[in-house]
Amino acid sequence: QVQLVESGGGLVQAGGSLRLSCAASGSDFSIVAMGWYRQAPGKQRELVAVTTSGGSTNYADSVKGRFTISRDNAKNTVYLQMNSLKPEDTAVYYCNANGRYASGSAYASWGQGTQVTVSS
Repeated sequence: QVQLVESGGGLVQAGGSLRLSCAASGSDFSIVAMGWYRQAPGKQRELVAVTTSGGSTNYADSVKGRFTISRDNAKNTVYLQMNSLKPEDTAVYYCNANGRYASGSAYASWGQGTQVTVSS
């Protein structure tokens, strides 16, 4: 089973920055895509940013120009640099990875979530 461990959340003032990290571990697996989702209280989980093994990226409109997703394939780690944070960015941020095991079966894994709180 592919496990994801997130770090880097916390409390920051509006306009500040945070960097989230997510490391994937397990046996005999490859990653097709890794990304970040978030869920605010009373709202559905939404995509924030995703990056594929081919290097393509996709962002939610609400974070374009402020957030940057990057990936270290050698470390199976994805990062989310969040700048110019706004109170509406407050949410639990979840890491997601999907791909295939060496056996050919597909997987999709989620991290435990990390809280990001932006004060006004």
